[in-house]
Amino acid sequence: MSSETIHLHHAAPAKPAVGQPCNGCGVCCALETCPAGRLRFRRVAGPCPALEWSTGDSRYRCGLLAHPGHHLGLPAVLEAFAARCLARWIAAGQGCDCDAEVQS
Repeated sequence: MSSETIHLHHAAPAKPAVGQPCNGCGVCCALETCPAGRLRFRRVAGPCPALEWSTGDSRYRCGLLAHPGHHLGLPAVLEAFAARCLARWIAAGQGCDCDAEVQS
C-alpha cells in the first residue's frame, strides 16, 4: 500500500465516503488531476492548479467550473456553457469518487 502526503486547508471538511455528495474537501483534486485538468494543465499528479479554496464557504472548489474563462481563456459569453460542459465531463455533482483513505 502506498501513501502520499497532501496539504489541505485546516478548515477543509472531512472527506466524505465514496458515493456521498461532494462537500469540497479537496482530497481528490489534491491527489490527481481530472481529465479536463489533464488536458488544460498537462499534468496527471496533483494538486490540480485549478483547485481553489473558498474562504466564504470554507471548502475547496474547482476553478475550471467556477472560473472557466480565467483558466481556459474564454470570453465571458462562453463561460456558462463551458462550465456546464466541464461539469458533465468530470461528473461534478455525482458524488465522491475518490477512494483514498485519509488519516488526520
